[in-house]
Amino acid sequence: VHLTDAEKAAISGLWGKVNADGVGAEALGRLLVVYPWTQRFFEHFGDLSSSSAVMGNAKVKSHGKKVITAFADGLKHLDNLKGTFSALSELHCDKLHVDPENFKLLGNMIVIVLSHDLGKDFTPDAQSAFQKVVTGVATALGHKYH
Repeated sequence: VHLTDAEKAAISGLWGKVNADGVGAEALGRLLVVYPWTQRFFEHFGDLSSSSAVMGNAKVKSHGKKVITAFADGLKHLDNLKGTFSALSELHCDKLHVDPENFKLLGNMIVIVLSHDLGKDFTPDAQSAFQKVVTGVATALGHKYH
């Protein structure tokens, strides 16, 4: 991902203002509600029968925290996303068989949640920078797919 110094500064500054765990839980929950076919990877999470069930599901929240923790780690390694996400790419490709398109969808959910949480601070330029990052992360996560 090619980011300018200004974009990197914006990402770093804004990321410090968010409740990362909340963003992860909300983004994953929204992914499962908006794109219900993604639920097939989470059937072992229990009740996902309605949006309120998904959004209140402790396992969704917990996994959302794991997802956003990995994403936050990527923010520290913007110049090496493929390396940073190599093991997760392999896991999701070889063992979990997750459609790599889902990574793009989740990235978009992260941007939507950030927009909501950050309000006016999430300027069009900030959105552009974060969109580059989530696209780069999705590409890195899809790297091990054949």
